[in-house]
Amino acid sequence: MMGTKKMNRRQRIHKRIRNVVKGTEARPRLAVYRSSKEIYAQLIDDVNGLTIGTATSLTNSGDSISGTKIERAFEVGKKIAEVAKTNGIKTVSFDRGGYLYHGRIKSLATGAREAGLKF
Repeated sequence: MMGTKKMNRRQRIHKRIRNVVKGTEARPRLAVYRSSKEIYAQLIDDVNGLTIGTATSLTNSGDSISGTKIERAFEVGKKIAEVAKTNGIKTVSFDRGGYLYHGRIKSLATGAREAGLKF
């Protein structure tokens, strides 16, 4: 099955990334998860084991934000940057979760940078 082979590859890459990228209270880790339809972002303090904030392409009613998947990822990036600002965070460590840095992952990062996050 091709799906499990791809997933195992992504998980191996993610483990390599996680050996380097660590989140602290002052500079949390911006972790990204991408499903086939949605995208999720979290600000994580690995030292204390806390999730500082989250943003997702789902609305409170469970529906998706309108637009293409890349446009929705851009909006999630802007949302997570706003969450970071409200918590007094200016810089983060970007954890792409083993995904290639293009498409939705790149769009999320661009949205977060445009909204004022530094990484």
